[in-house]
Amino acid sequence: QVRLVESGGGSVQTGGSLRLSCAVSIYTSSTYCMAWFRQTPGKKRQGVATIDSNGRTMYADSVKGRFTASQDNAKKTLSLQMNSLKPEDTAMYYCAADRKLWLGCGIERDVDYYNFWGQGTQVTVSS
Repeated sequence: QVRLVESGGGSVQTGGSLRLSCAVSIYTSSTYCMAWFRQTPGKKRQGVATIDSNGRTMYADSVKGRFTASQDNAKKTLSLQMNSLKPEDTAMYYCAADRKLWLGCGIERDVDYYNFWGQGTQVTVSS
């Protein structure tokens, strides 16, 4: 069982930055696919960034060049640095983990294929 706890959300103006963190209860390096998703009311949760078992990252087109995902294995922490924020980045952000590496760890991996989720942290970007 993996427990995930997000933090770092808040309200910022357009162009601002936020850094989200996800505390992970176990060591997941090399054995889990880790990801950040976001969701707005009435819409399906969408992948924002993934980190595979080799530490490679992938991003949704909408955040490329602005968001950076990273993993500190010693601290068991997943992070998402978000720069140049836009109003359309407003959402609840979730971290996720899953051990089924044979399914791949690309950004296209669907929300239904992640077994462990945090409770989410709200990000609001005002214009």
